[in-house]
Amino acid sequence: MFTSSRQDYVPKFLQFGSSTFPPKTSKPKTLLSGNLATVPAVTPQTMTCRNGSRVHTSDASTPIRGRKRPCEQTTTNVKRQRFHSHHSETTVVNQAVPLPEERRYSFPASIQSPLLNARYLPGFTGYVLPLQDRIETTLPVAKDKLSQQVLEIFHACQQQICDLNRKELCRTELQKEIQQIFPQSRLFLVGSSLNGFGTRTSDADLCLVVKEEPVNQKTEARHILSLVQTLFNTKLSGYIERPQLIRAKVPIVKFRDKVSCVEFDLNVNNIVGIRNTFLLRTYAQNVFILLAVENRVRPLALVIKKWAHVHEINDASRGTLNSYSLILMVLHYLQTLPEPVLPSLQKNYPESFDPTMQLHLVHQAPCTIPPYHSKNGSSLGDLLIGFFKYYATEFDWSHQLISVREAKAIPRPDGIEWRNKFICVEEPFDGTNTARAVHEKQKFDRIRCEFMQSWQLLRDKKDLNYILPLRAAIQKR
Repeated sequence: MFTSSRQDYVPKFLQFGSSTFPPKTSKPKTLLSGNLATVPAVTPQTMTCRNGSRVHTSDASTPIRGRKRPCEQTTTNVKRQRFHSHHSETTVVNQAVPLPEERRYSFPASIQSPLLNARYLPGFTGYVLPLQDRIETTLPVAKDKLSQQVLEIFHACQQQICDLNRKELCRTELQKEIQQIFPQSRLFLVGSSLNGFGTRTSDADLCLVVKEEPVNQKTEARHILSLVQTLFNTKLSGYIERPQLIRAKVPIVKFRDKVSCVEFDLNVNNIVGIRNTFLLRTYAQNVFILLAVENRVRPLALVIKKWAHVHEINDASRGTLNSYSLILMVLHYLQTLPEPVLPSLQKNYPESFDPTMQLHLVHQAPCTIPPYHSKNGSSLGDLLIGFFKYYATEFDWSHQLISVREAKAIPRPDGIEWRNKFICVEEPFDGTNTARAVHEKQKFDRIRCEFMQSWQLLRDKKDLNYILPLRAAIQKR
């Protein structure tokens, strides 16, 4: 626990010379043999606050009422209560998956840090920063009202480094606790928190990797998640709130971290989520526009996510589109323009996005792909109108499949994954349908109707407020 006598906390990804992996343990490496009986019980502890008063904590869950999201914090002044831990280690975002001793690597290798203005060298541990690449990107200049509105929402709602810090601090401490049950496991932060398309209110996705081989999601993954859920309900109940085991195709434990006030979804060995995180990250940052480094991809995608949320078509649990499918739809549209804004990275650089690549190498892709030179000079407003027009009038929902991998709409395969599906969005690595949650015609018709109405309104009014009220979107950032 933190006390007032501690020095100001320095985020662990800024600490050099630390060990990437925890001390060797004498526990067996059979990862699925974890037993909560080995985890000691939590006893009430005392912590000292900044004002000198002493409060007691226990493993009893305390409801949080009227708690606001933590305000922005500077990098060197982020503080949180730690989970009780029996050893101290410096961890980093998304460390390498444990490999045999001779094959362990630091993660990542070489990244320019805008916080320290120094380069992390191979051999040091580091931190995957949110879209700070070797070339400083800028946002486009808005020359019309609609483009200015898109940028206004993007500036207000995009995920900040302090938001990522809160998620990373929770991941770090959870990894320590879970490693007491599965010593060789690693916990990865994935999804919108790292791929460049996150907002200030985005939930965080975690992938617990227990081994590099596939895990049976119906049996092994559920067993592991049940142990994790029990850990959250017992030893960590003072910090973790509402842990729920969701028995989906890819089962997850949903929970809320009381300290950061962030909602998390934790899965087991859903490796494709790690791969597509860095694929989307590369799409989000590596675009040259007319020889100037501008970024229209992220503002466009963020506004469309906000639009879908406001129109209540962004919830897979209710039979509509998940955020991942929406982002793939945006990328696909930008690839299919007469003058593409984006290429197919998987076709142009197959070796960098090989679906069989070992996980400790996956993070290098955004650092090795050269920027794409696009001659498309369309404004953000024109691209937004074009997005809605494409899916309202041009895309053939009945016979075509959205493929970012191929950078085009392709005929639907005659497989069970695609048969009798209303919306088909291909996952770039494993080829599954990311929009399979849309299984009711009523929901599909509603989604199509929203695209049509939004296109017509934007075409005629050229004002984002008609489909996405700015004030409400920014207040709910």
